[in-house]
Amino acid sequence: MTRHEIVLLIAAFVVAFIFSFASTPLVKQWAFRLKAIDIPKDNRRMHKKPIPRLGGLAIILGFTVAVLCFFGKPTRELIATLIGAGIIGLMGVVDDIKALDAKPKFLIQIIAALIVIIGGDIRIEILTNPNFFSDQPYLIFPEWFAIVLTTVWIVFITNAVNFIDGLDGLAAGVSAIMSVSLVFIAVRVGEYPVAILGTSLMGACFGFLPYNFNPAKIFMGDTGSTFLGFLLATMSIQGAFKSYAIISFAVPLLILGLPLFDAVFAMLRRILKGQNPMTADRGHLHHRLIDMGFSQKQTVFILYAISGVLGITAVVLAESNALRAILILLCVLVFILIESVLLSNSNSEEREDTDEKD
Repeated sequence: MTRHEIVLLIAAFVVAFIFSFASTPLVKQWAFRLKAIDIPKDNRRMHKKPIPRLGGLAIILGFTVAVLCFFGKPTRELIATLIGAGIIGLMGVVDDIKALDAKPKFLIQIIAALIVIIGGDIRIEILTNPNFFSDQPYLIFPEWFAIVLTTVWIVFITNAVNFIDGLDGLAAGVSAIMSVSLVFIAVRVGEYPVAILGTSLMGACFGFLPYNFNPAKIFMGDTGSTFLGFLLATMSIQGAFKSYAIISFAVPLLILGLPLFDAVFAMLRRILKGQNPMTADRGHLHHRLIDMGFSQKQTVFILYAISGVLGITAVVLAESNALRAILILLCVLVFILIESVLLSNSNSEEREDTDEKD
């Protein structure tokens, strides 16, 4: 990647940040006028007073302006990605103003994914064969199966990022961290289109975070969380990342590991209980950390750290050093686990001291 392209990436980040940061107060006013307000009506919600939604519109604006300014010549992949993401963003706006049922939302997500897959020719076509005893090193999928697999991937990640949007600053911060990993790998292999998308998304997330971090003044709502999930899922399987899928699908799996892990276990938990897998509950990873005694800020920083570790591991793995990546992942996760236990014990002791004083 040339020095000129690197300068454009930096400029895209700055523009996305400025537009996202500057437009968030305006979006907040619109949210009040449109009555897109999140009212704490159950124990899943961590806030105690009504907070406006629709903050995702600021993220969409910052991202779109930066991409249109610095992407260069529009490509088939870009046009399809922007159209699909636009449909997801529009669905999110309607959902934040007037709650939609799960079925129409699911159908719209499938349509948006198919636009990217068919219109942009972005799909998962080949993977490493997990059967070590096979003479065929790769699994090459027929076109119909590649379309189905890619649709499942995009829709699942779209909802996975939506699932983790349960604490102030969590979804925006984790999405920014995941974007950093995507950008780093894209820059290393000279994949400018993916890099500009990731940098623009990263800048838009950072521009929104000052208003969204605890205590939040505005939420991104489904407008932001589904938009972020859709873009991250799409970026992770296009351009140079197709070659990583050939080597191992572990790179995008690691980058998107936190929302992916949380969503998989949430759905399994609900199915085992005989519930609809899309039923909302209070069993997500961030809820469990809160129940362990961590504050909102501590929980968010722990999940930031985990997402960062997974991203670093993905970058190291992309450099074709699987052993080093595994060792880094294990060592840092053990450190985070020990630190989490110590923080939890500290919080418990503080609560006991407070109870004794009372």
